[in-house]
Amino acid sequence: MKILVQKFGGTSVLTKERRKLAVNKIIGAINNGYSPVVVVSAMGRQGEPYATDTLLSLLSTEFKQKDKAACDLLLSCGETISTAVMCNELYDNNIKAQPLMGFQAGIITDNNYGSASLIDIDSKLLLKLINDGIVPVVAGFQGISRDGFISTLGRGGSDVTASILGVSLSAYAVEIYTDVDGIMTADPRIVNDASLINELDYNEVFQFAEQGAKVIHPRAVEVAMKGNIPIIIKNTLNSCTGTTVKNSVKESEKIITGITHMADRVRVKIEKLQNNDKYSSIFKILGNNGISIDLINVFPDHKIFTIGTEDLFKFTNLMESLAIHYDLIKDCSKIAVIGSGMRGIPGVMARILEALDRENITVLQTSDSHSTIWCLVNGEDTKKAILSLHKEFNLGA
Repeated sequence: MKILVQKFGGTSVLTKERRKLAVNKIIGAINNGYSPVVVVSAMGRQGEPYATDTLLSLLSTEFKQKDKAACDLLLSCGETISTAVMCNELYDNNIKAQPLMGFQAGIITDNNYGSASLIDIDSKLLLKLINDGIVPVVAGFQGISRDGFISTLGRGGSDVTASILGVSLSAYAVEIYTDVDGIMTADPRIVNDASLINELDYNEVFQFAEQGAKVIHPRAVEVAMKGNIPIIIKNTLNSCTGTTVKNSVKESEKIITGITHMADRVRVKIEKLQNNDKYSSIFKILGNNGISIDLINVFPDHKIFTIGTEDLFKFTNLMESLAIHYDLIKDCSKIAVIGSGMRGIPGVMARILEALDRENITVLQTSDSHSTIWCLVNGEDTKKAILSLHKEFNLGA
């Protein structure tokens, strides 16, 4: 028995026409000898009646903070509706299917409502349905806490559900269906000749997901990587082979795989001389107050790091309450140049800086790992920087 987990995102289940295309993918899997397990997101995006953000807008800000378990119960409705609707489509195509909420699929989480983590999974019901020739259609994004309350897995939770089921069922692969062909060498809205990446290893795709590419959630990659289950990112709207993510891939001649970015970053600089009494504990203070930082550079006389624009108000209030002096550069973008092929290759950073310098782009900060180099630039230079680096490393189609 070859099990294939197929996850369909919100745009893939939004309309009857789109759902028919999804059903064709499921039928294709059955015809190829697979036993599909389907995971669905809520239908559509914000503004659509059953989309998660639309449901969230029904609650007041205060209530959402006071009763997160009640909030999760409401948020789970979008995916639950999708399971029944998709089963109806399968019924119309003479395919036996069973809608399941997350807890019925055996997903048990902690009680961190709104961003719950998996504690355990019981796959007995799923396996029984599969053995009986019935296609389980599972609501993504949700589970149940030990206390018996519906929980949700946070943003990208349906991807996480698909990976959890893929690992627990020892699936052949997890297919993530969306409205793009796969992972591209850059955002095609910015780079006209961006090309499809056929294969990525887990570490590379994790970097893409973590650094701004929104095709798959990084937590889903982490789960699949631990279970060594391949992920295939495909387009519901066509027959493109997509991007396959697995443990090892064919060695590429290109040292750089692709480029992504995160906008709305704020660079912070804190001088030691101005903040002697609190300087050594600044990172602890930020962590204790739930402010996430990255691109961290520490020097003898100052520290530089970035925060998201969404944390700026909280950050400035905190700094002022503690009388900590700081300097900001707002509206920055973090450009990530990603590629496992750069390991041990000298001169990659030099090429990046030279390419940006040719375009008169000021680099505010850099950082690097074995497979990623990050450059912080002014927001107005984002597009120019991505185009320059895409051309420098010959990533075009």
